[in-house]
Amino acid sequence: MARTSHEGIVERLKDPKELEAYKKDCDGYKPSAVARLLGDLLVGTGNFFYGKDPSYEKFKAVEVIARIPYQSWESVAYTLLTSFYSNEKRAISLSKVLPFARHAQDNETMHVVVISQIVTKHGKNDVVLHTLVPIIFSFFYFWAVWLLSMFDRKAAFELNYLFEQHAFDQYSQFVEKNADELKKNKVQSEFLTFYGRHAETEYDLFNSIRLDEIIHRNCSLVMVRELEKKRIM
Repeated sequence: MARTSHEGIVERLKDPKELEAYKKDCDGYKPSAVARLLGDLLVGTGNFFYGKDPSYEKFKAVEVIARIPYQSWESVAYTLLTSFYSNEKRAISLSKVLPFARHAQDNETMHVVVISQIVTKHGKNDVVLHTLVPIIFSFFYFWAVWLLSMFDRKAAFELNYLFEQHAFDQYSQFVEKNADELKKNKVQSEFLTFYGRHAETEYDLFNSIRLDEIIHRNCSLVMVRELEKKRIM
């Protein structure tokens, strides 16, 4: 998905009716037992370190980790393309993952850079808990997702579906609960401008980020449906 296309969807989803219709298409999907088990472990670990309730600090940690699946998918796709370059159908299937993975990495990078600046501004940054721990976790998460993607790509996409659903729920709760305060806090970020997104207040920023997450969730399910379609055919 190109960045311009993604940003257009974000703008459209700011309309609550459009968002509900967009969500509805992928709501209610039940991932496999493997994905649910790993998803529960992932969310449970995050809640253990950062609490169940959303916060600036929790979002910084989450966004450090959020890029990892897309990096793993891209690595696996290129690894397999090296082995299956003579199989055009397999190469096409693997290559379809790459545009989404690349864009999602950039998008999640924007999240963590901008949120890190906000966390520092509010004086809520803990180097160990909100930087070191997520980085260590990311190392192991990368290889866990890499292995899962090698042997069960559907479960890898399903796991991301669950993670992004959780992220959307957390951001939605945060925006709804703190709307008045967030609307008072101005956002000034060179990286946000560099990325190509405008957000006047923290409310605008976090609302747009939660829309990013629901787009990532739906795109993950599109990948699952592509794999299921191929198996039926």
